[in-house]
Amino acid sequence: MGKDVVRKTADAPLLDVDELPTVQLEALRQESETALQARGAAYVREYAAIEHKSTILAKSLAMVCLALRAQHNDMGGASHEYRQAVAELYRQSGVQGDTLERLKGAVRWHIGNTLRRHLTSRELKALGLLTTSPLERLQDTRKTTAAIVQATRVSTSAASSPPRKGATAKSIDELPTAGEIVRATADHLRLSSAAASLIGQLRTDVIDDDMTDGQRAKLDEELAALQKTITTLRRHTRKHRSDG
Repeated sequence: MGKDVVRKTADAPLLDVDELPTVQLEALRQESETALQARGAAYVREYAAIEHKSTILAKSLAMVCLALRAQHNDMGGASHEYRQAVAELYRQSGVQGDTLERLKGAVRWHIGNTLRRHLTSRELKALGLLTTSPLERLQDTRKTTAAIVQATRVSTSAASSPPRKGATAKSIDELPTAGEIVRATADHLRLSSAAASLIGQLRTDVIDDDMTDGQRAKLDEELAALQKTITTLRRHTRKHRSDG
């Protein structure tokens, strides 16, 4: 709509888009129902027109930055010459402050995702870049967080389970009921599922590329202890399977 105005009926006021961010209730109280409907409809149309433009423009700017990287033979974006070229681009825009910082963040996001669709893992590593895209890392973070939350819930539930069927009880009242036994067995299945989900979040590229030797050694110790615990538990699961 730009600077155009909207006139729906004879009594509908002229609507300048520049007033949209600052319109106040007091300024609207005297408008008729028809005028308010016309104004509201114009707002809806303007919203629909710009709704996706910010993403499209950020993606397009990311492509411009990638073209500049190609011109400077610097797809990693680390050279002084490339950084100066982009800084001049932003300077010429005249945009500053939080708006510019948000835009830069969005552009970096789209550059990161685009690079990983066009470069091989070997090329990315040669540039000193992670092989996973910002989108993939965000998805991994969400999956890891969800797995940890689920494991915590299951662990808390299992901790309040009744004594085992063969445990010594001081009185008959302390022995688990049939319902409590069902709950305990269900908790075991949920615990194993949560544990598998947590272990599944460990990534070999992080182990190989990001961990220090000391961190890898510590992780190996913990995995070895975990493997030992799993081996002990599997003796019992396999024993009863063979007995059957």
